[in-house]
Amino acid sequence: MRYDEGMPFLLQYENIARFTNGKVYILDRRIYPSVEFVECKTVQEVAEAIASMVTQSAGPYTAIGLGMALAAQEGMRDGKLQKHLEEGIQILSNARPTQSHRYRVIAIAASRAAKDALEGGADPVQVIVNQVYRSLQKRYKTMREVASHLMNLIPDGSTILTQCYAETVLGGMVVAAREQGKALKVICLETRPYLQGARLTASVFQDAGWDTTVITDNMVANVLSQGRVDTFTSAADTFSEEGWIVNKVGTLGIAQLARIYDIPYYVTGVPEQGIHTKDFQMEERNPDAVLSIGGVCHTKEGVKGYYPSFDIVPASLITGIVTEHGVFAPHQLEQYFSMEQSSFYE
Repeated sequence: MRYDEGMPFLLQYENIARFTNGKVYILDRRIYPSVEFVECKTVQEVAEAIASMVTQSAGPYTAIGLGMALAAQEGMRDGKLQKHLEEGIQILSNARPTQSHRYRVIAIAASRAAKDALEGGADPVQVIVNQVYRSLQKRYKTMREVASHLMNLIPDGSTILTQCYAETVLGGMVVAAREQGKALKVICLETRPYLQGARLTASVFQDAGWDTTVITDNMVANVLSQGRVDTFTSAADTFSEEGWIVNKVGTLGIAQLARIYDIPYYVTGVPEQGIHTKDFQMEERNPDAVLSIGGVCHTKEGVKGYYPSFDIVPASLITGIVTEHGVFAPHQLEQYFSMEQSSFYE
């Protein structure tokens, strides 16, 4: 079976990114629900697409793998496979700093698969592409398990507040709610400056038939104070072993408000060992992005912008971390790490 079966358009494998006729095509999420794919002929173009937010959340994991297929393709053309694979790892791993450790794992796994394929007489490019889709299957299966544990915490009829675009876990929530027979409502933050919550998250839930509402990022306190939200949930771009997380800027403020109004905050994902809070790398993006929306500038010339991409959220503000193995208190992740772990990001 394909684990994207029955999921909304955005979560179909080929609508994330695909390798066709020697090129990589990545869905441009910056303009969705308009459907356009960005064509990438080189590894550098894939890295630039990731850096410029053509794809984000878990989308880059697929794009990184397919970018390595381009590297292998170039290496097979000029007989310098090792050289192009090493360059591909370097370029793609650094497309965005906050998740560079995950990108590197994916790129190295693709490089290893390509070299093994060549030694075994197989096509390195096709082997990488096949591995990318096997990895998608694995991630979707895992995130369905995560979402099922999350749905167990949320009573029928509840209203959920989301932050940004949590990719595969959203599809898992749709499937889990359907399997558990729950009718839920969702309030999606718009997520400036690229509006991922309004354009992506809201589209997923609307396509699935959920009662879906979008609010602006500065309406959270108003909505929570009225008792209109039962649960706040987000994914995490990075976990630390201490139970702290990095996620889209704005998450810290929402978590603080959720604590004030006694609303549980559940973080979903697959924590990783070896990362500590002191190791977090915080990404700042082009400040011009906050001065405009949709290509239209809303400030006078000379006005400056500031665009920190992520927040660090302390463990003390998190009710529980929801994983494929169940729900853990943030300060008890050692229990999670003691369980058998699979290589999620390859």
